Amino acid sequence: MEWWSLYSLFAAKVATFLLALIVILIIIARVRGAGRQRSAEASLSIKERRERFLPRQHQLQGVRMSDGEYKRWQKQQHKEEKARLKEDVSEQPVIWVLDFDGDLQASGTDEMAEEITSLIEGAHKGDEIVLRLESGGGLVHSYGLAAAQLDRLRDAGLKLTVCVDRVAASGGYMMACCADHLIAAPFAVIGSIGVVAQVPNVHRLLKKHDVDVEILTAGEHKRTLTMLGENTEEGRRKFLEDLADTHALFKQHVRQRRPQLDIDQVADGDIWYGQQAVALGLIDDVQTSEGYLSQRARDGLDIFEVSLTAPRSLVSRLAHGAESTLQRAVNACLQRALNWRSERT
Repeated sequence: MEWWSLYSLFAAKVATFLLALIVILIIIARVRGAGRQRSAEASLSIKERRERFLPRQHQLQGVRMSDGEYKRWQKQQHKEEKARLKEDVSEQPVIWVLDFDGDLQASGTDEMAEEITSLIEGAHKGDEIVLRLESGGGLVHSYGLAAAQLDRLRDAGLKLTVCVDRVAASGGYMMACCADHLIAAPFAVIGSIGVVAQVPNVHRLLKKHDVDVEILTAGEHKRTLTMLGENTEEGRRKFLEDLADTHALFKQHVRQRRPQLDIDQVADGDIWYGQQAVALGLIDDVQTSEGYLSQRARDGLDIFEVSLTAPRSLVSRLAHGAESTLQRAVNACLQRALNWRSERT
């Protein structure tokens, strides 16, 4: 009976793990579901970039000086800073920095929309909005809404600069091309102006086990392709027509915002790196976001990073920690699989 005891212990461990996983997923789902309610209570956080980096710059400067020289230099810097604060800078342009890290559903759109509304109401004419954008794309309607939010900045007369350090592809590029000035790092992934859809179908599996699925619709095109029923050539044709229409709208969206771009040359779903994309007209310049912001700081402009900060309950913090733990576990498993594959090849 020893094997039975070992098996029971193993089964208990598995059941406990699965139960804990289900509880964690329920908590995460509830926290995400309550995201819109919390966003209404969120406050705007504004961090001055100059204040973030000034202590580090002083620390590096101090390495080159003796203690006495460094103290005198600090006093001089303090006087200059006080004089700068007394100056009237109300008419001087300001750089406002936003961040958008997009997932499949562009779930950060609501927060970005609130940030944009705040800037439209509070920014001055001549101010520049810099969006640090990272996204590999996702659902068409979700990224269409995110792009429409960025268009509001243009309509309000504010300059929008989009910086891409890693990827702005598909829906990510749909957002990026809304910029007045679009820059990307040398090896950032740009483009993927195309549309893709995948529909798994288990009809043959169900038929093999004598399972019938009835799909009843009212309207000729209410259902084109299905996961459970038998798909028809007519349904496939209509589905492909819908994809083509969506692709045409995507190309029109890009053409209107980047008229200098030969859209037929780049709208085949392919991707390019930043240093290739600039030659094609997909972007305007090759540069990192950090390099661009440092350059604007040297131009004498104040730079402020803007974000929404929502109060987080204990449950929210626990869910966030659990989600991070699960993500790290998944990443570790994927990394082990990649390592195993490299060792085998």
